Amino acid sequence: MILVLLLMGVSISVGVTNIPLTKVIKSFTQFNGSNEHLIIQTTRVPRAIISVVVGAGLAVAGAVMQALTRNPLASPATLGVNAGASLFIVIAVSFFSITSLTSLMSIGFVGAAVASFTVYFLGSVGKEGLTPVKLTLAGAAIAALFSSLTHGLLVMNEKGLDELLFWLTGSVEGRKLEMVSPVFPFVIGGWVLAFLLAKPINVLATGEDVAKGLGQRTGWTKLAGAAVIILLAGGSVAIAGPIVFVGLVVPHLARTLVGIDHRWLIPYCAVLGALLLLGADIGGRFIMVDQEIPVGVMTAIIGTPFFIYIARRKVTEQA
Repeated sequence: MILVLLLMGVSISVGVTNIPLTKVIKSFTQFNGSNEHLIIQTTRVPRAIISVVVGAGLAVAGAVMQALTRNPLASPATLGVNAGASLFIVIAVSFFSITSLTSLMSIGFVGAAVASFTVYFLGSVGKEGLTPVKLTLAGAAIAALFSSLTHGLLVMNEKGLDELLFWLTGSVEGRKLEMVSPVFPFVIGGWVLAFLLAKPINVLATGEDVAKGLGQRTGWTKLAGAAVIILLAGGSVAIAGPIVFVGLVVPHLARTLVGIDHRWLIPYCAVLGALLLLGADIGGRFIMVDQEIPVGVMTAIIGTPFFIYIARRKVTEQA
């Protein structure tokens, strides 16, 4: 059923704006070389596929982050992954004059990985080792530091600001499959590893002492979870820029449907994340006439009220 929903979402995204779905199918089964068929094959379908990959990757990364940190507000944005990718890309443009989208995606992936490793290292320092509170604080500190450096570089380099503004808001427009294909293997590897970690994460969620008592090597589970976050969040941010709130909102929606068992939660997060980003992309094309709103802006509009709701609910529960 979830696969059917996902295929329907892709079909709607590709066929939107007055292109019947029958023409979408014919563009592959009966290609005639027309402009319409070329647009479908080179723009619409790749854009929908990229939206699915990015949305699913961010959502699954968010679910793993929230499980490892035991923080319901954890996401790629709050743990510094987005900030790391943004900083490295701004450095590449400002100091090395790199403008190729393919090169920027690779650099963004490296930046996201560096930020994740830094947060994981800082969260592991000390006698207690890696703890949810230390990891969350380290993520907030690194996100603030990298964001400040990024803004400082952009202030000093107006040309870089003009070239990067659209990327920094988060967008899937203009991405081609051949450009992002080098990142896809990392994202797919992250999905596979996340599915394999579902059961160990369930055990770890019962408490570290309980998990150790059951024979689990919790350090390895946390390390593998960090690898999932780097692969999925880093790859997604490298492709589409720092899209916010998908990794925060979707895991909560999935929990209302299937509970806290990550063997179900992770697949549902992948599908719901893909559908959310597809919906945001479609909405961004129609809200304003003759102008497209970046998908990162749309997800922020959707996610901000939900973020406030979750924060207020947690404060009420602790009161």
